[in-house]
Amino acid sequence: MKAAIYPGSFDPVTNGHLDIVDRAAKLFDKLYVAVLINVDKHTLFSVEERVALLKATTAQYPNVEVVSFGGLLAQYAKDKGINVIVKGLRALSDFEYEFQMALTNKSLNPDLETVFLITSAENMYLSSSMVRQVAGFGGEVTNFVPDCVSKALNDKLKMEDERK
Repeated sequence: MKAAIYPGSFDPVTNGHLDIVDRAAKLFDKLYVAVLINVDKHTLFSVEERVALLKATTAQYPNVEVVSFGGLLAQYAKDKGINVIVKGLRALSDFEYEFQMALTNKSLNPDLETVFLITSAENMYLSSSMVRQVAGFGGEVTNFVPDCVSKALNDKLKMEDERK
């Protein structure tokens, strides 16, 4: 069985992320969508919330499993017996960063390969940070994220506004 891991912060999961999930799920027998636990990074959604949103939005894929992990991706993949990382690329700037990460991961785990999937044209501009910014200013994000994510995003932002 050929397995791959698609890592990210997914804060929040976007239609662009789900496009990569859809395409990678067709290429691999098992796809682990892995939410990175990074205590140094400020996120809008908790790890548990991001995992729950990913589970809700990937439920139609029987070969996709949503997990979370902390530490080095190369070590996590080695521990799980996974030797393929899937990464989505939107632009040349993504490639430069992801190329460095792929080489670093390969150095840490020589059996690990990185597969790059080019984003669909309709998602080239889409990022989680852009979605958070638009939603934070009250803009409509239903074209960028699934309905359950849009609702969770609006609820989360309302809660944060009420705390202020």
